[in-house]
Amino acid sequence: MAIETSLILFKPDAVEGNIVGSVLSRYEAEGFNIRGIKMMQLDDPILTEHYSHVADEPFFPQIAAFMSRSPVIALALEGEDVISRVRNLLGPTNSKEADKGTIRGDYGTDMMTNVCHASDSPEAAAAELKRFFKNDEIFVS
Repeated sequence: MAIETSLILFKPDAVEGNIVGSVLSRYEAEGFNIRGIKMMQLDDPILTEHYSHVADEPFFPQIAAFMSRSPVIALALEGEDVISRVRNLLGPTNSKEADKGTIRGDYGTDMMTNVCHASDSPEAAAAELKRFFKNDEIFVS
């Protein structure tokens, strides 16, 4: 198993619903380590870059409005195969399809209000971590 670092974004529904601690404790219970964490307000440039794969779609303004309606919490999370393991803990992107016991199955409501974004590959994680963290904001053990 490879040691990886993934970007997790606690979305506005998680922050507003005061469930960040509950979800974070699930990650820690899996043995993952926090390497960086910060609260930030997302603006149009970072949202357009982060969602560049759908920025031209008609539903992008809804995503941007949702993701900027309150601060998010960016988390750099490290562990063995953290990328795939976190995605399994989260469940499917559409919370309506997520089983109870997964984070989205327990806390999410639909495709957009689904608690957290998580990197889906090592390449995406590297790019996303650079997007949300400066080099001196991620700490190694």
